[in-house]
Amino acid sequence: MTSLLAPVRAWHRPLTACAVLMFGLVLVAAVGTVLDERTLLGESVWVKPLKFGFAFGLYAGTLAWLLTKLTRGRRLGCRLGTVFALAATVEVGAITAQAARGTFSHFNADQGDPVTLALVPLLTFGVMVIVIAQLVLAAVVLFQRTGGAALNRAIRHGLALATFGMVVPVFWMVTEIHPRTVTDANGHSVQMYQGHGIGDPDGHGMPLTNWSVSGGDFRVPHFFALHGIQVLLLIAAVLAALAAERVWLRDEEVRARLVGSAALGYTGLVAVVTWQAWRGQPLIHPDTATLLALAAVLLLTAGVTVRVMATAKRATAACTPAEPATAERTPAEPAAARPAGTPGPSWPVAR
Repeated sequence: MTSLLAPVRAWHRPLTACAVLMFGLVLVAAVGTVLDERTLLGESVWVKPLKFGFAFGLYAGTLAWLLTKLTRGRRLGCRLGTVFALAATVEVGAITAQAARGTFSHFNADQGDPVTLALVPLLTFGVMVIVIAQLVLAAVVLFQRTGGAALNRAIRHGLALATFGMVVPVFWMVTEIHPRTVTDANGHSVQMYQGHGIGDPDGHGMPLTNWSVSGGDFRVPHFFALHGIQVLLLIAAVLAALAAERVWLRDEEVRARLVGSAALGYTGLVAVVTWQAWRGQPLIHPDTATLLALAAVLLLTAGVTVRVMATAKRATAACTPAEPATAERTPAEPAAARPAGTPGPSWPVAR
């Protein structure tokens, strides 16, 4: 368990500062959703800064901790962390500025607004910088050991998932072009060149996330993949804590295999929701094919997990020596007192 933790003061400072700023934005945006009645496409103008602040805050904090585990390429990793922190701060800052102005940030093609013209390139190139920094950082982590086998597996699979999650927005921006005109919170018509949905570019409706209920939504796999690393690290931490009470979990390799099983299932989940979004299907309205795919992922993950657990328990039982059986002994009864002068029992004397 201690290998999963490090003093916050040792974390990468720019990323830690980025995380603090992002969580501060979450609080401000949460207040804005209550006090500000303006909306964009049916949701509060402050929902997008809130969601981006939470996502980047959580991920920046994870990276700030992760960089303390690097044993090789530490200087490069720290520089990449600084680049990531600056790019994320600029990206979310531009999103927040546009939200405060009551207009769109991503996909905004309004040529008559000088502020939008200045911010849209930052948003576009900021995504590319973040993705490139993520790719290089993932490569740095891939070629070294950052801890025990379970922690290594959680980090490597988690970073691979997060990298996929960051590539998904770039993919849909390049492949799905949906020019259209929408209205911002100020009542102005705005030209948009892209959307986040398949079938319904501006679909929304789900509580809190506002994911589409009328078509596919690539924000779903983006979210699940991006935060897979936190899920796997949490599983590794829980397994390490349970090892204190369960002998069969004390083997590092067993915990690594269980983390691998979880990674298999989580990767399958991301694959299914990506496929579902690509087919223009809302997350909450899966068809038979999607349900069958989810069932297959669940059964495969459960089967692998049960097999790992059963093998580990058998190995532990085989290595544990059986306690020797001890016969019950009744305490000897004390000899009865004899009167003085009474001869004791006579024993035959061997001749």
